[in-house]
Amino acid sequence: MHLNVSDKDLIDGAVTVLKEPPGPDAPAQQDPKVVDTVSRMLGDIEKNGLDAVLRYARDLDGWEGDSLEITPAQVAEAVQGLPSDLCEALEAGAERTARFARMQREHLTDFEAEVIPGVVCGQRYVPVQNVGAYLPAGRFPLLASAFMTVGVARAAGVPNIVSCTPPSKNGRPHPAVLFAARASGAEKIYALGGVQALAAMAFGLLDGQPADMVVGAGNAYVAEAKRQLYGKVGIDVLAGPSEVAVIADHTASPVMVAADLLAQAEHGPSSPASLVTTSEELGEKVLVEIDRQLGGLATRDIAGAAWRDYGSVYVADTRETAARVMDILAPEHLEILTEDLDWYLENLKNYGSLFLGEWSTVAYADKGMSGTNHVLPTARGARYTAGLSVLGFLKQLTYQRATREATRPQAELVVTISDFEEMPAHRDSAQLRLDLITP
Repeated sequence: MHLNVSDKDLIDGAVTVLKEPPGPDAPAQQDPKVVDTVSRMLGDIEKNGLDAVLRYARDLDGWEGDSLEITPAQVAEAVQGLPSDLCEALEAGAERTARFARMQREHLTDFEAEVIPGVVCGQRYVPVQNVGAYLPAGRFPLLASAFMTVGVARAAGVPNIVSCTPPSKNGRPHPAVLFAARASGAEKIYALGGVQALAAMAFGLLDGQPADMVVGAGNAYVAEAKRQLYGKVGIDVLAGPSEVAVIADHTASPVMVAADLLAQAEHGPSSPASLVTTSEELGEKVLVEIDRQLGGLATRDIAGAAWRDYGSVYVADTRETAARVMDILAPEHLEILTEDLDWYLENLKNYGSLFLGEWSTVAYADKGMSGTNHVLPTARGARYTAGLSVLGFLKQLTYQRATREATRPQAELVVTISDFEEMPAHRDSAQLRLDLITP
């Protein structure tokens, strides 16, 4: 997530580079081995059904047992040993995320109105019927994933939601993931990970209901499975490594800027982090501060590699230039640490989610505490799409009804256009109705 040479030609103002990765900025290339493996697995599962799923579950997940389904009693038993403060935090995150999703739903309005006399058109928001939610539990369990997928789907009114989470090293699902799923309203939970989980949900091999959508984060294999399944089912986003960008001016704290950049770099060794500042002095101080903070960070092997290989710092001559740079980068998460927050809110156009002021941080949304969804577009996808929200689980359906009196102002024009296009069946469809009203 940095500027290419061609990007710089699109910027009118002056930009100074303090740190920038070498080479062009491009999304992570698909690994041919991953593509081939996923393709083979999906074909196997589509052909051989649950038998193939169970085989992969044993071989790849280390699953042992009679049933993949995790019963409510098993969930209750698994979560008994969790710290009470963690449970309280997860319940708060689930409730806040669901609350914001419900607020979004309330502002999506069905309507019906007359377009021309006698022609009424309308729209309805209708939830998809079956959703498969993948709840990752890899290097980091990402406990808030259930809030963003299961909880938001519930707020949208999806009637059937299936959740899959991989068994951890002891052969059982992560208890905190199960607690977060239950707090989000999950009812059908299965101990299944990876490609086999996505395929089982998509093909309806777990509960007999093929998913209309599959959602949720995961590793490269999960992301590739979603890419290959797209079209057969809907997906949320084809997300790459987590990204963060910060716009900061002279009023920002170098300590805070560095901490917020490293918080996202911690997601993985290929997670980009970018600072655009109107203060060269601040930029230099942030570089020093990042090195200092990395020295005491337990995840420095991850965050340090991400910052070394994917971090960037730019100095923009004006706030207009800073905004232009960010609209080109179109980051997943964007923090604004400046004295003129409202100006940036008004003028920025391309980002997944925006965090305004020093009392906001991406970490809050990552863990579900602010209410907004953290499933967001990466790799400049924010130029043309938004992240997952309650709207992602709803279909905007249109309808129309017309009276006899509205026939002539529609049908005569359709006849004219159809004759020009040489589409006689369209012409006949309209002419038939004209003939019915002609004396």
